[in-house]
Amino acid sequence: MPRRKSVNLIRDIGRDIRFNSFVVQKLINMVMERGKKDLARSIVYDAFDVLANKLGGDDKAYTAFEKAIDQIRPAVEVKSRRVGGGVYQIPTEVRPRRAIALALRWLITFSANRSDKTMGERLATEILEASQGRGNAFKKKTDVHRMAEANRAFSHYAW
Repeated sequence: MPRRKSVNLIRDIGRDIRFNSFVVQKLINMVMERGKKDLARSIVYDAFDVLANKLGGDDKAYTAFEKAIDQIRPAVEVKSRRVGGGVYQIPTEVRPRRAIALALRWLITFSANRSDKTMGERLATEILEASQGRGNAFKKKTDVHRMAEANRAFSHYAW
């Protein structure tokens, strides 16, 4: 048992101003590059404005965002483990915070690869497609689940 007090590894990042949401604040922090948080905040809120124009209201835009995160959040993933002479891909369950982080990472990555004019429009399009169960982020989740299903035979190596 350690003699010092325990360390809280989960840092509180707060909530965003507009929706009072932890997940939107996490998205803003993940969009941010080189410490430019105002720019990241404007990109995310522009995406929500585009969604609000398409869907008809801020509350519908936020519910579409929540649905998109639920659609692309992975339940299982594969991790490499060396057993004997071989390396096996072992399926493991994903913790809830990691699942949200992976979903947001995939959302940002695949929206950056889109061909729309601004990053806000790209992010809005990817959120809308993910909420409808299509798009590249949703495809990535299905690929991860398919990989875990294919390697289910090696799950007994998870210890």
